[in-house]
Amino acid sequence: MPPRTAVFFHAHPDDEALLTAGTMAMLASEGHRVVLVVATAGERGLAEMRPGEALGETRMKELYESAAVLGCARVECLGYGDSGLSPQGGVADERPDNAFIDADTEKAAQALAAILEEEDADLLSIYDPAGGYGHPDHVQVHRVGRRAAEIAGTEIVLEATVNRDPLVKLLKMAGRVYRFPPEFDVRTFESAYSPSEAITHRVNVRRFARQKRAAMAAHVSQASGGESDRTLAVMLKVPSPVYRLVFGTEWFVRRDLPPGTRLDHPLDRWPK
Repeated sequence: MPPRTAVFFHAHPDDEALLTAGTMAMLASEGHRVVLVVATAGERGLAEMRPGEALGETRMKELYESAAVLGCARVECLGYGDSGLSPQGGVADERPDNAFIDADTEKAAQALAAILEEEDADLLSIYDPAGGYGHPDHVQVHRVGRRAAEIAGTEIVLEATVNRDPLVKLLKMAGRVYRFPPEFDVRTFESAYSPSEAITHRVNVRRFARQKRAAMAAHVSQASGGESDRTLAVMLKVPSPVYRLVFGTEWFVRRDLPPGTRLDHPLDRWPK
């Protein structure tokens, strides 16, 4: 396969580490150009900051560290404000003036499309329509990303997701022996992400578990804050053999392929 260019569009720093890091590292190792774009600096995330530190600046530094581990050739931030964690992105008075969920979809899409056109991108990775677990900025990534691909004529659009079916079973089993952090509600995953039958790409990234784990570890600020371990901190405590098993597959949905399509590489165009 000749070198291609893949653009991964995420809402906040650390999203790339959680959903697509293995795929990004795999593509970079194969000689493809990997570009990482975030909509916001994630300045409204939870974190324990030292005096004088700005969370947005800290998270962008962490993003560059993660991108370096994964082999990214370019990192860009569209410069929108983090909308917040609630389903509505917080009340309007609490959101920044340039909150991503308040952005004009067409204008934001044009900004992303400019990068796609400049890179002559072959692939754009976004989120599924539900935004994964429903974060309002993630839903906006889906809308903006879809429109940007139309403007730029990017042929392959993959929606990064998680196979909901085994995830819910695993979380319910784990909940019997482990007390999850307060912000982690297992019930929200029953309608989150994508069911197995909708998934078109199952990418085996076990060989890149070390890079994926290092990308997660780069986001130090997101492993702290609150009265108990954050979700990212819990993931980083998983023993390496179990980590490769649990986080060794990344899932995507490509809407223009027939139902039942099963592919194992993000640049595969048709079923084998």
